[in-house]
Amino acid sequence: MTHTPADTPDGAAAPPAPAPAAAAPPGARDDGGSPAALARVLGPVGAVLLTLSCITPASSLFILVPELFAGQGTGAPLTIAVGIVISVAVGACYAELGTLTPSSGGEYAMVDALLGRFLGWVTFAMTIAMLVVIPPVIALGTADYLADLVRVDPQVAGCAVMLVAIATAVLDVKSNALVTGAFLVLEVVAAAVVAVLGFAHAQRSPSVLVHPEVSQATAGAPAFTAGLLVSGLAAAMFVVNGFGTASYLAEEIHRPRRNVARAVFWSLFVGAAVIVVPAVAAVLGTGSTDALSTATFSDLVRGWAGDTTATVIDLCVALAILNAVLVMVLQNARVVYASGRDRAWPAPVNRALTRLHPRFGSPWGATLAISLPGAALACFADLSTLYEATGAILAVVYVLLALAALAARRAPLRGRPAWRMPLWPLAPVVVLASVGYVLYQQAGRDLAITGGVIAAAALYYVLYLRRHPHDRWQVAAPEADD
Repeated sequence: MTHTPADTPDGAAAPPAPAPAAAAPPGARDDGGSPAALARVLGPVGAVLLTLSCITPASSLFILVPELFAGQGTGAPLTIAVGIVISVAVGACYAELGTLTPSSGGEYAMVDALLGRFLGWVTFAMTIAMLVVIPPVIALGTADYLADLVRVDPQVAGCAVMLVAIATAVLDVKSNALVTGAFLVLEVVAAAVVAVLGFAHAQRSPSVLVHPEVSQATAGAPAFTAGLLVSGLAAAMFVVNGFGTASYLAEEIHRPRRNVARAVFWSLFVGAAVIVVPAVAAVLGTGSTDALSTATFSDLVRGWAGDTTATVIDLCVALAILNAVLVMVLQNARVVYASGRDRAWPAPVNRALTRLHPRFGSPWGATLAISLPGAALACFADLSTLYEATGAILAVVYVLLALAALAARRAPLRGRPAWRMPLWPLAPVVVLASVGYVLYQQAGRDLAITGGVIAAAALYYVLYLRRHPHDRWQVAAPEADD
């Protein structure tokens, strides 16, 4: 994205960015050393499959929803529904900004184009902090769902999942769309089985969904209140998080200014349905609120249909975790590739990060750079503290996206072709209000870690990027084919 003085509030206007590299055969580089472009090979279906796989609705259902049951009782589906409404507002920001600046850089390219180079760089740093930590944390949960068949050390299983995901991610993105699509079918089937079993064993009236009951033993509250609902919104929003993956795939999607928005909303709505319907079935199919608040989905399925069915469902969840890690490795590699193309690092590092596989056209250098440290973390590190801080980091990124969406209609960018959110600026205002409250609730330690990431990013910017305004951190979105 070429900047104008109005686009660079952090100082002098940046010089015009070089023209984006023209499409080239996979792995090729031109004589000037510019990286070869990623190939546009994904249609809307492939983009939706990859994005939906990153939401990983089955693992969200089986891992995150029981935590909401513990605190929200039968009000968990209502809390999730409110979280989805807020997520739709966040999705509107992703859709408009992602079609305005269709770059594999995702959030950082959006923020850079509208709020300036410095905030774009800060956004990149916060994104990288999440991208390194979240995949290995998710991978570490695999062992729990293999326990009915084999006992595996969680760190060994987590490292193995990371390595399998890395090896698969080096393949071309169309092949990965097929692989993730196959796994996604299993996820949906597992969720459908839970929904059918829950509704078939319904023991309560649907009225408990609108007049929720809370287990005093676990929630410590006599009734479901508005305050209790609000306290669960951060977790409820995270249940469907992942639809922003469509923006990371923008350089590989045909007609991104139309299909990125489609991928964001289709994946969000389908993922929400796969999560909410079984959650409602679990509420109706469990006669006791205390039992609902303490049981896992494996326990519920075992009570409804026996050990064999519960084991099959657990295996589907293990595959869902692998699927989610695979898509995260894919999206993470695209962000790191984009940072090399946008010259965020010294020249040798930029060249390494922008290398494309000669056969598959995948950014294999960036894939290894961002994912091998994650595999090492899965094997050797305690990630619980860092993972808890990702909630605060994600909230700050959402705030920056909302501010960028508020600035998106101003000249000179407003004349560019892009999907436009209805009722603007309602969506970014909703995001700022809700996410601002989530930030207010964050623990001091998590805010301190977030502040540390921002401080480190600012230091690198001042000491290196700002001193090289003509040849470093020149963020550009390649030309779209529509």
